[in-house]
Amino acid sequence: MNTSKILAVSIMAATFSLSVNATGQQSNVLRTYADIATANYIDALNDAKSLQNAIQQFTSSPSLDSMNHAKAAWLVSRESYGQTEAFRLSNGPIDAEEGWHADLYGAPEGQLNAWPLDEGMIDYTVDADGNRTAGNIIDTTSKMFNPGGENPEAVDVSSITMDAISALNENGGDANVATGYHAVEFLLWGQDQDYANFVDDSVTNGALTAGQRPLSDYTSDSNADRRKEYLNAAVDLIVSDLTSMTDAWEDNNSSNYKSALLGKSTTKSMNIDRETALRQIFSGLGVFIKSELANERIAVAVLTPSEEDEHSCFSDNTHRDIATNYLGFRNLVMGTYGGRDFGVAPIDAVKDKSVIMNLMASIEARIATINSLAETSKHFDYQIHPNDSQVREIIKLKNEMRSLGDQIVIVAKDNGISLTVGDVTDSEETQL
Repeated sequence: MNTSKILAVSIMAATFSLSVNATGQQSNVLRTYADIATANYIDALNDAKSLQNAIQQFTSSPSLDSMNHAKAAWLVSRESYGQTEAFRLSNGPIDAEEGWHADLYGAPEGQLNAWPLDEGMIDYTVDADGNRTAGNIIDTTSKMFNPGGENPEAVDVSSITMDAISALNENGGDANVATGYHAVEFLLWGQDQDYANFVDDSVTNGALTAGQRPLSDYTSDSNADRRKEYLNAAVDLIVSDLTSMTDAWEDNNSSNYKSALLGKSTTKSMNIDRETALRQIFSGLGVFIKSELANERIAVAVLTPSEEDEHSCFSDNTHRDIATNYLGFRNLVMGTYGGRDFGVAPIDAVKDKSVIMNLMASIEARIATINSLAETSKHFDYQIHPNDSQVREIIKLKNEMRSLGDQIVIVAKDNGISLTVGDVTDSEETQL
């Protein structure tokens, strides 16, 4: 063989080797992503079942101890669920708008974590004059409840069931949230601040005081039994929806979403092309950290400033929402979950890691400060007061998260996927 032929064969062999290595990297990244989803959703389901048991105990025998136990179980359940939020916006089973997996799993994100909710649709609140509002699902004396909004459909609420609140959820508009973690949160804590003034706190009156729903709401109040019905229906629906998600991601199932994502479904038409899957995952991660967490969940609350735009406003757990949502993103970029290394990760292929790692280190330091302040001196709703020096640090956090979202374009490129900044930005995000 002459020299030119030897050179040509060598080039072909090297090209083939690079192609095989790239394919292997992509396949392993998908496997890591899918295995983290399996583990994370199992934990979220188990924590939701613990919450379900705590709420059953509370509603069976209401006391301050059983109420506090239910609240503690809710806070624990948010730790695992908060990390699953990073699986959103990637056309996966949690929120796919179309396709066989949307039909099979029901895209339950809107039932699980929709916010902000109009709590006055669910139960009473106290208005600016100290008066108790009425005309909600719980105090409806007739069979039918009309949620209001655009083209609403009245729903039979003579019994408050999973089906009834599911039918009411976002019925008539996105603000008409009747289900999910935040509905349970409101029913356990009650309202936090005076919603007529987003800075003054005339309801709970304290930088470390969350909502203070009285136990009498579940004992002597005329609607106590309906409130119990609502709590149980809401948590049962959470467990049902998370069961669907664990089914989607369970191992050793040849016809679920996990097998299709990995190209191993026995129904060939269900399998997802590897590059398509990675494109959806990387763009989803970028949009989540940049447009959802940084913009919608942090910036909107800071710049309003609005209690209504704070994620977990009733329990004052927003600092943990920020921490766990970011951690979910970090898990998928780094290939870790729960302190365990799950294998090949997107970060492994990145040639120059300095920018993304420095951004993540700064973000994590800022989140740690937010958490420390929330636990010792002032909850997130006080940290975002316009006259508080901490608000400037939160704005810097927002900006760094948006830059981190743009870095996903580079992460994707080094993993063989071409994206633009537009691909990692939600064109419909709130313009600030």
